[in-house]
Amino acid sequence: MNASQLVLDAAKTALVLIDLQKGIAALPVQPHAAANVLANARALAERFRALGAPVVLVKVAFPNAPGGLRPITDAGQAQEAPEPAGWSELCAELDVQASDIVVTKRQWGAFHGTDLDSHLRRRGIDTIVLGGIATAIGVDTTARGAHERGYQQIFVEDAMSDLHADTHESTCRYIFPRIGRLRSTQQVLAALA
Repeated sequence: MNASQLVLDAAKTALVLIDLQKGIAALPVQPHAAANVLANARALAERFRALGAPVVLVKVAFPNAPGGLRPITDAGQAQEAPEPAGWSELCAELDVQASDIVVTKRQWGAFHGTDLDSHLRRRGIDTIVLGGIATAIGVDTTARGAHERGYQQIFVEDAMSDLHADTHESTCRYIFPRIGRLRSTQQVLAALA
């Protein structure tokens, strides 16, 4: 098979969407507007659901929640503050269904300290399709965790965005091609046909 040709087996593939929640989707992201990321994520989720393939919606609890990390960093320490109302609610645009798997994480990556790996392995999943916000934070950290666990990965470039266009582009250019395949929403939808 040509490395650029993409064919996905819905029985072994899951869609994993990172941090598409109200508090994060409201941030000014680049290069793709949050509305476009959400529209592409919804199109993917609808196709996965129609095929009976798992849709995993990962959300992050406010960093100051119990179990959250509080490292001392050059960027400064997170301020202790209550989570704003609705901050961690999944975006309505995703049209969350009862069959969706919702995973709550307390740090950047969706594998550490969660049951994500168990959900995927119990279903015989060997390939994950990733999208979300932010590319170089939650999506990248989750991708590295997936790589360490041996998953095949497809990164949906137009179903993710970042706080800075250059970090999105750098991650998509230099990191993701080393641990998986980078495709568009339309290419992934076609691969599931």
